[in-house]
Amino acid sequence: MNSYCNNTLHQIRIAVDSIVELVDGLEEHDLQQRPTANKHSIGELLGHIATICRADYYISDGKNHEEMITYYSTVSLTSKIEIKEALLSNYAFMEERFMKFSKEELHEEVTSYWGTTYSRFEWLLEIVAHLYHHRGQLHSMLVHCYGMDLKIQLFE
Repeated sequence: MNSYCNNTLHQIRIAVDSIVELVDGLEEHDLQQRPTANKHSIGELLGHIATICRADYYISDGKNHEEMITYYSTVSLTSKIEIKEALLSNYAFMEERFMKFSKEELHEEVTSYWGTTYSRFEWLLEIVAHLYHHRGQLHSMLVHCYGMDLKIQLFE
């Protein structure tokens, strides 16, 4: 495992920990809030966020569309506790697998089911971007739609 990978995993962990703090600042009923009709509720967005590390790892491992549909069909996160547990366990799952890759394996290219080809390390960078993107969405929803300022440090 090279230092770039370690540093990238550290940034993912920062995002995961801050998302856990955001969840801790919510009440269960907040999960039902839907700031925009026909868009995800806070709980649905958090459910998606909680799966990113595992789902994006599967994509980086070459899982096909049907395998991803099957994975997503097994996920049902409806409470703060379930969301936090899934977020942390999916991070641990992804971290363990990326820690085992050799430098050569990190440079191997993998094509997603929709045709995008990245090295495994680039897929890891995509996981960082994906998490930070949705964490930003969540934070904006809470601040601008519901007037919540949870005083969470989003960056070190």
